[in-house]
Amino acid sequence: MHESTALLIELGSLILGLGLIGRIAGRIGLSPIPLYLLAGLAFGHGGLLPLSASEDFTAVGAEIGVILLLLLLGLEYRASELVSSLKTQYPSGIVDFLLNATPGAAAALLLGWGPVAAVALAGVTWVSSSGVIAKVLTDLGRLGNRETPVILGVLVIEDLSMAVYLPVLTALLAGVGLAGGSVTLLISLATAGVVLYLALRHGRLISRAVSSDNPEMLLLVVLGLTLLVAGLAQELQVSAAVGAFLVGIALSGEVAEGARRLLTPLRDLFAAVFFVFFGLSTNPADIPPVLLPALLLALVTAATKIFTGWYAARRADIGPRGRLRAGGALVARGEFSIVIAGLAVVTEPRIGPIATAYVLIMVVIGPFAARWTEPGVRRLRHLLSGIQIRIPRRSSPPSPAPPGHEEITPAADHH
Repeated sequence: MHESTALLIELGSLILGLGLIGRIAGRIGLSPIPLYLLAGLAFGHGGLLPLSASEDFTAVGAEIGVILLLLLLGLEYRASELVSSLKTQYPSGIVDFLLNATPGAAAALLLGWGPVAAVALAGVTWVSSSGVIAKVLTDLGRLGNRETPVILGVLVIEDLSMAVYLPVLTALLAGVGLAGGSVTLLISLATAGVVLYLALRHGRLISRAVSSDNPEMLLLVVLGLTLLVAGLAQELQVSAAVGAFLVGIALSGEVAEGARRLLTPLRDLFAAVFFVFFGLSTNPADIPPVLLPALLLALVTAATKIFTGWYAARRADIGPRGRLRAGGALVARGEFSIVIAGLAVVTEPRIGPIATAYVLIMVVIGPFAARWTEPGVRRLRHLLSGIQIRIPRRSSPPSPAPPGHEEITPAADHH
């Protein structure tokens, strides 16, 4: 079979399969991410039917998927919202980092994987899935709840933190050393600061320069600018994902809305390719040995995320029920965890299997945690409050009967 013919057949089958998987996930109310990962495991090296002709194309599509994920995420935020979240939510962000990054780092060190793997796995367990959480909040009708801005604030802090974390991780994976890593971090921080400044002060001018009444021209300009900036960022060891995120922040108003509307279908397509590609690069035989550590890590970090949401909501003077809802909503991990693992798997291949198993578990647990954490805790408290522990009293010796009175003992019935 001709090489281009095989490529078309594999790509067509892959995209058609992703569409069917997405429909099945929608029918059962589940995020399609775990199903995409399972599809990648099935058709990757060591899977049921390995794909070979489309491997290079899928790798490029996966890179575009990461860039579009971060671009659309940046388009969701305005620079003023980011600055406001930084001022009000930074204590919650610190607690979030300490509680949720530490288990991942500790697990990598206990498994004997070294400090670089510890930094990578810390990121995998730290960052919640903005996409999954947004969909769950929409499905549950909680967008107007008091705790929802707190949830979004924590997610914003996490997304902004990626502008610092990803360059550090990239430098560590590249082995550039402390001096090179410091330079990379300074470049990333300076770039993020300049972009935020330009977005705050001159966002309208930037958006006006990119704006176009022709949807085709707007799509080409925004997509071309994003890929160009992502490539330059990657050349500077800053991470292409961070470059795309900063482009999204710089655009605002009608341009951001129009670009979001035009690019969302492309994002969904290439993001699905990205998740499949990550599954393709993981050997299914490597997952069973790490399944138990991944499950333990999932249980621990689900609990720490619930506490993170509780703490953040308490700072906003939200009641106990809202605090539990906030904590449960933050449990899901997804796209960012896979992005981090995808960066690390090239030099730390042991990250891939445990990250795949971990995300599969957390994406499934996440929607259930969002729905049932608050009513589950409330029901448990109700059950515990209904249980009364009775301590038997000591029986005192019978007092002697007064004179002239004899104790009457019950006798048998007389018929």
